[in-house]
Amino acid sequence: MSLTEDLPQDMPKTGDWPGGDWADLAFFETDWPRIAKALKTDRRSVLPPDAQRFAALDLTPAYQTRVVVLGQDPYPTPGHAHGLAFSVAPDVHPLPRSLSNIFKELQEDIGETPANGDLRHWARQGVLLLNTALSVPAGDANGHKDLGWQVLAEQILMRVSARPTAFVLWGKQAQRLEKFINTGDHLILKTAHPSPLSARRGFFGSRPFSAINTWLTARGEEPINWTQ
Repeated sequence: MSLTEDLPQDMPKTGDWPGGDWADLAFFETDWPRIAKALKTDRRSVLPPDAQRFAALDLTPAYQTRVVVLGQDPYPTPGHAHGLAFSVAPDVHPLPRSLSNIFKELQEDIGETPANGDLRHWARQGVLLLNTALSVPAGDANGHKDLGWQVLAEQILMRVSARPTAFVLWGKQAQRLEKFINTGDHLILKTAHPSPLSARRGFFGSRPFSAINTWLTARGEEPINWTQ
């Protein structure tokens, strides 16, 4: 039975299922019901809010995905996570340290940064900001890493890599999923994670943003506007 069976076509998107062309992934039949039950019975505060659980998939359909940035899990600080890897709500200050380091590298790479930490403008240009886990208990980073979310990330990587795509794999956890990227004319960028614990081990100086745009332009595609 489809998760969207008998639902009105104009029903707004919610955290119960993704929008667009992701809903037919096997994960939503085989794994999501169990995960959804676990989330409902978790007595802790779970982030991000339910309605934002699949925000990354809602904003970046598979057919529009040109770049995949693979993160770990949502920010565990209440008010930070809103469903996109590394992104925060526009009023969040100071920025989480990983995002702050991303902006430092962006400044060094192209000379500009966005006005705030809301990266939805990246998502609308085809940059899928995907975490390998789409939920986290407040204050407990990686607290849902064994809930089963990784299956979704694996299936998404297999789907989008059916055509040339740029993949940004920051850190060992993301790089372990490289095996799910189908062979193709892809750009695969692998460095240390932008976390303060590892950013100086290869993330800083990697210039991923200009590398992606150079690759897209060479393919005759519009570059990503990383600043707005």
